[in-house]
Amino acid sequence: MISKKLIQYTSIAVLALLLFSCDKDFNTIGGNVIGDDHFQFGIKDQEATVVAFNQDFGAVQTNNLVTNPLGIYHNTTFGKTTAHFATQLTLPSTVPSFFRITTDPEITEVILYIPYFSKKGATDSEGVATYTLDSVYGTSKLKLSVFENGYFLRDFDPNSQFTQAQRYYSDQLSDFENNKRGADADGTSVSNGERLNNAEDVAENDQFFFDPAEISVTVFEDEDDVVGTTTKSAPGIYLKLNKEFFQKKIIGGYYENKLVNNNVFKDYFRGLYFKIEASDAEPNGSSLAMINFTGGKITVKYKEDKSTGEDTTPERVNKSFDLTLSGNTVSLTNQERTTNYSNALTSADPTQGDERLYINGGAGSMAVINLFGRDENGQSAELDAYRAKGWLINEANLTFRIDRDAMGDNFEPKRIYLYDVDNKRPLIDYSSDFTTNAAKPKFGKVVHGGIIKLEDEKGVTYKIRLTNHINNLLKHADSTNVRLGLVVTEAIGNVGNYKLKNQTATGIKDVPIASVMNPLGTVLYGSKSSVPLDQRLKLEIYYTKPD
Repeated sequence: MISKKLIQYTSIAVLALLLFSCDKDFNTIGGNVIGDDHFQFGIKDQEATVVAFNQDFGAVQTNNLVTNPLGIYHNTTFGKTTAHFATQLTLPSTVPSFFRITTDPEITEVILYIPYFSKKGATDSEGVATYTLDSVYGTSKLKLSVFENGYFLRDFDPNSQFTQAQRYYSDQLSDFENNKRGADADGTSVSNGERLNNAEDVAENDQFFFDPAEISVTVFEDEDDVVGTTTKSAPGIYLKLNKEFFQKKIIGGYYENKLVNNNVFKDYFRGLYFKIEASDAEPNGSSLAMINFTGGKITVKYKEDKSTGEDTTPERVNKSFDLTLSGNTVSLTNQERTTNYSNALTSADPTQGDERLYINGGAGSMAVINLFGRDENGQSAELDAYRAKGWLINEANLTFRIDRDAMGDNFEPKRIYLYDVDNKRPLIDYSSDFTTNAAKPKFGKVVHGGIIKLEDEKGVTYKIRLTNHINNLLKHADSTNVRLGLVVTEAIGNVGNYKLKNQTATGIKDVPIASVMNPLGTVLYGSKSSVPLDQRLKLEIYYTKPD
């Protein structure tokens, strides 16, 4: 026993001696490096050439977006955007069937409900909850008209022999406007008929607005029911639709075998077209909301016969089913750009760069950025010179300063996104940033940045870290100095791309989807030499320099 313990103690002593020796050697080596003046730390370089210029998107692909704008948005810098929407409808998994003995089924009410993005607050003593709406810009009234969509939204493109998904673009409003359908006096579907949201309550049509109030509906089962059943829902679009139209379209369609499956149904009833116009009622300036239409539904309530054996006067029973706003969708926008914005895009200077960068979502614009004097072939003598310096990169940033005079009081995008234009993908700094924000998913990737910095509730800068990207360029001679693209983003986690309808003069064919979804824009100081130094866009590199 004593020998065993002695061996254990001896082993521990030897191990401790080895660790001490290693620690001593490590500290001595480290001390030699730090003590001698072989490196200069934390030096800031701002001399790298940066050229940033504006690029117009033109029409962009807008089908099947996660969220879509609806409304009118007046921006004093960029202009006026009117956003419409079209969607297919989908039958429930159990296809409705209707029963009759002596009397046809009768639709009694049709309700369209689409929830807004909102946050629930306190509930008062009467049980009424308050809500705060998110992604709603402006409080004006709008004229909202909901029509039957007469333009078929295909799944696949016939020009590709039906091997590729069909694309639809932001500028196809006329296709839907020219094919809209409504109801005639008896509810029959006719071209350019009366809109379907024809309720007497003007808040559902001519004076529609994005109401933050909780929706409370009480239903009485019969005339003897004095209490009723109350259902409460979060704020959203809540419209009563023309029940005579749905009587003919749904009940009539059922007896014509138009509801046998969704393929047949979607060709027969091609969905809804949401048309937006300015209201005649004040205030009627600007109001636009980002909406997840796929969260919406149409509830169809009806009465039908119930079999009661041999009774010749069957009982009538209440039933309902939901049509979901799912399938193919398309966001349709009409832009009226300001003169300054239009001129900035048409006079863009890819060689010298632009004084102001107009970054605008939707069918808007982006900035293209070239670093280290990159030419059109991707070559750069300046980059070769930087590589020869042998620097160790500590940090690299692009800080974009907002032109506060140009932006005024317009709504500002919370975030911008920098990406590799040539390969249509995020930078390595994005991919290596694993920071998340469960409460606010839009603010993940916080190290990579691009989040607006506020002072006195106004945006002043956006800062994007691209340390790894610059380090790769300087460290590896075979790294490609790609073009960078700067856009607004609605969702930092979505890095997919959609097509531009027409390729730009600089060869850009795609744009990030999250930029298409965002209706906002910002004006940033550019890289042109005429911009004051303290506002001019520069690449800031912090490095360690070996002597």
